[in-house]
Amino acid sequence: MKDERVIQMHSHKGFIAALDQSGGSTPKALRLYGVDASQYHSDEEMFNCIHAMRTRIMTSPAFTNAHILAAILFENTMDRQIEGKYTADYLWEEKHILPILKVDKGLQTESDGVQLMKPIPNLEELLQRAKQRHIFGTKMRSVIHHANADGIQRIVEQQFALGKQIAAHGFIPILEPEVDIYSEDKAACEKRLKEEIKKQLLTLDNEQIMFKLTLPSQDDFYKDLLTDTHIVRIVALSGGYSREQANALLAKNHGIIASFSRALTQGLQITQTQEAFDALLKASIVSIYEASIT
Repeated sequence: MKDERVIQMHSHKGFIAALDQSGGSTPKALRLYGVDASQYHSDEEMFNCIHAMRTRIMTSPAFTNAHILAAILFENTMDRQIEGKYTADYLWEEKHILPILKVDKGLQTESDGVQLMKPIPNLEELLQRAKQRHIFGTKMRSVIHHANADGIQRIVEQQFALGKQIAAHGFIPILEPEVDIYSEDKAACEKRLKEEIKKQLLTLDNEQIMFKLTLPSQDDFYKDLLTDTHIVRIVALSGGYSREQANALLAKNHGIIASFSRALTQGLQITQTQEAFDALLKASIVSIYEASIT
C-alpha cells in the first residue's frame, strides 16, 4: 500500500461521509433539511438545491480530515464545482479528503429475497470521467431482505464482478451488499452473506476492495474479515438507525468505521444560522468519529 491515498483509507483514523443521495432519495434528504418539493420545479432545480446543501456541509469548518477520511459523491455532484473547483478536487486539494463516486443506477425489483443492482450500461464511460475528475474509489449498493441462499449468492457475485471491473481501472471499489435492518431473519442473512463474501475473496488476485455493510446483529461479526489482505477497509452504513443508535452499535464493532448518510446530516436545517449549522455538524461528526475509532 504505497499510494498515499490508499494508506490514508487503510490506516488513518476517521470515517466516510456519505453525501451521495441520488434522484430517488434526494427529495427525502431535502425535506429533512427543510426544503419541500414546492421549492423546486424540475430535476435541475432539485439538484441545485441538494448541491447547495452539500456545499454548505463540505465547506463548513467542521468538515475536515481531522475526522473524515473520504466523502461519497453522486455523479451529478462530481460534475459540479465548489468554490471554483470540481468537487473531487476541492475535497482533496482543500480538505485532504478522498472523493468516492456512487456508480450504481439503483435497484431491481425484489427476487429471491434480494434486490440486485440495475445494469450500469455506461460504466466504462463513467469510470473514464471519474478518472479525469480525480476520483479515488467507487461505491455500489444492493439489498438483502431475506436469507435466501440463491439470492444472496447472486448479490455477492454481482458485487464482486463489478468490483473487479472497477479495480482494473485503478479505483478502490466499495462493495455494498446491504442487509435490511428490518429483515425478520437479519442475523441469518448476515451469516450467509459472510460465507459468500469469503468464497468470492478467494477469486481475487491483486485487487484491493472495501466493503460497506449493515451494522451486524452480532458484535464484531465481520472482524475476521479485517485481516484479509485484499480488504482496504470495512465501513458500516447507518441503514435507517438514528445517529445515536448507529453510533452505539458501531462502537461495538471494533476496527470498522462509519459511512453514514442520514445519520450524519440528522438535524441540519436550511434555516439554521451558519454558526448553529456548523456547531450541530461538528457535534455529529465528532460523535461518529468517536464511535469509529473503537
